Amino acid sequence: MDRPHHKFWPKRLPHSLTVPATSLWDNLAISARRYPDKAAIVFFGRTTSYRELQRQAECLAARLHALGVRRGDRVILDMQNCPQLVVAHFAILRADAVVVPVNPMNRAEELKHYITDPDAKVAITTGDLAGEIAKADAQLPREQRLAHLVVTQFTDAFDPAAPGAGPMPEAWKDWLLTRHPLPALESGQVLAWTDALAGELPLPPSAVGPEDLAVLPYTSGTTGLPKGCMHPHRSLMHNAVASAAWSIATQDTVTLAVVPMFHITGMVSMMHSSIYAGATLVMMPRWDRDLAGWLISRWKVTSWTNIPTMVIDLMGSPHFGNYDLSSLVSIGGGGAAMPQAVAQRLFDQFGLRYAEGYGLTETAAPSHSNPPDAPKQQCLGIPFMSCDARVVDPDTLREMPVGEQGEIIVHGPMVFDGYWKRPEATAAAFIEFEGKRFFRTGDLGRVDEDGYFFITDRLKRMINASGFKVWPAEVETLMFRHPAIQEACVISARDAYRGETVKAMVVLRPQFKGQVKEEDIVAWCRENMAVYKVPRAVQFVDALPKSGSGKVMWRMLQEAENRA
Repeated sequence: MDRPHHKFWPKRLPHSLTVPATSLWDNLAISARRYPDKAAIVFFGRTTSYRELQRQAECLAARLHALGVRRGDRVILDMQNCPQLVVAHFAILRADAVVVPVNPMNRAEELKHYITDPDAKVAITTGDLAGEIAKADAQLPREQRLAHLVVTQFTDAFDPAAPGAGPMPEAWKDWLLTRHPLPALESGQVLAWTDALAGELPLPPSAVGPEDLAVLPYTSGTTGLPKGCMHPHRSLMHNAVASAAWSIATQDTVTLAVVPMFHITGMVSMMHSSIYAGATLVMMPRWDRDLAGWLISRWKVTSWTNIPTMVIDLMGSPHFGNYDLSSLVSIGGGGAAMPQAVAQRLFDQFGLRYAEGYGLTETAAPSHSNPPDAPKQQCLGIPFMSCDARVVDPDTLREMPVGEQGEIIVHGPMVFDGYWKRPEATAAAFIEFEGKRFFRTGDLGRVDEDGYFFITDRLKRMINASGFKVWPAEVETLMFRHPAIQEACVISARDAYRGETVKAMVVLRPQFKGQVKEEDIVAWCRENMAVYKVPRAVQFVDALPKSGSGKVMWRMLQEAENRA
């Protein structure tokens, strides 16, 4: 059925896709056969060919099999962007296992949940993070601990002294160049990356297909601990193929890979779509504006998925005039709105139309995207390929007229199967609408007369800090472990750079009043949670407002903050 947004649909593309009936591993195997000597990854000057990428992934998959990993087992992958992340991700898939991607900012207190909830027995990480995993593991009951930890060092993937390595930010040198000693696991074995890839171990044929579980990324929400989103090969396959088609990716596309690949956007729309197309990933482990400018210029980057704060930062560099961005043909992202003035400058100076998109972990990244040739600014875009999206009244589930606010719901092959071990949460996340199963996003939006979607508010209690989603309930759960905290309520505060930031209203236990300062709470949070979740402001109060049933009235505190 034609819908209003089809008038703006890219004429070269169908409205929906036939998804390959293969596993995600097959995308790498096929690209390695087609383009064996072509660069799959560039990392500080070292190029990894598709042939070599496949070889390393198969060696690690054989090692995982030797360690007892079998079909459907969950394996933790905890890394910043580096070639080893891509190798390990595809090795886990080749072993017929399930990737559990973990945010490398997470600390031991948070990591315990990612070991116990998916029942993981094997984890793969980098030397700088291995100690946190070992610390988390040591605090668990013996039967829930890891059996194996594979640890790589960043310099396993590049030689800092090699010509062409390019500039390295001074602040990164200790972090990237240090070879960290391997920690001990109290009940398990720790294996160095180079040893894990050594030897000629047997690798059984792959037996998984489109319906098998491929990735279990975690997302938080309105209650407590993060939930695993069950994505089979087919849901990620759809969005990998669709993302490549939407952005006209080919084997000669060069992608700046700086969006974190533990995150669903970087994983699917960047890594998997590039591997499917046989494109090249120019990888950055973290954001640095001048390294980004140099890499775009040096490697003639054609495609850059980002969050708007990265573009703002790059264009604010005093060295910006030295960089050549003329190779870019595709630029876009999401997580936060792109300021109109910056989008206009991109178009005026480089002829680039910044295309914003929208999606959730549950929808394998894009459920909406702006058409490359007809984007609207500060807009989610139109429903993505094969996707049906509507705006409905969250109470009556009646579809809302053009321009009126309601909850965005999504149906399509990119939607996840449900929450891991959470049948009640899964049931609550879906509705039947016009005879189809739709996912409730929890975001409030509207549709204009052209069929473009705009976000207006959130049903879910969530803070968006520079594109990172912070769930107050999760931060509060962690803060309650501080011995001085009697009660805590986390709200959003305005921030000139991040858009929103985290603020905590805290009631101290009587014996700690006058003994604990705001900065002590912030310092403790930095030790126990990912840095983007840490409250940037702490305000001590004598009591939190509560409803008649005893629930903290966070909306009252949020509204007071907004007024202030």
